[in-house]
Order: sequence, then C-alpha cells, then structure tokens
Amino acid sequence: MVNIKVREGESIEEAIRRFKRECERNGVIQEIKKREFYKAPSVLKKEKLAEIKRKIRRKMLKDSRWAK
Repeated sequence: MVNIKVREGESIEEAIRRFKRECERNGVIQEIKKREFYKAPSVLKKEKLAEIKRKIRRKMLKDSRWAK
C-alpha cells in the first residue's frame, strides 16, 4: 500500500508525481499489468518453465564464451 502525505505548500501535481514514483518503486504498476488478464495455471507453469530454460541457456552461452 502506497501512502503519501501532501506537504504544506505542495501542489496537487507534485503530490501526484510523488505518488506515481512510489507506485513504480513498490512494483504496483507491474502487479496491475500482470493481473490485467487471467492466465490459466497451465499457461503460468509453461511460462515459468520457459523462463528457467532461457536463463540456463544464457548462462551456458556466457560460460562457454569465457571458457575459450
């Protein structure tokens, strides 16, 4: 939960800007985008597995480049 207090003499635009910045820092925007559409559990599982495979592949490529 993001809370900000409007400072004395602060304009609404500045307070909104600070609020948006705090939302970005706390990952609120990313969470909203992630939950925007429903994904079936099987789809989430496939995406997670694909991400793991991608990370392993990148690591193997990085290691093989330095091994030469």
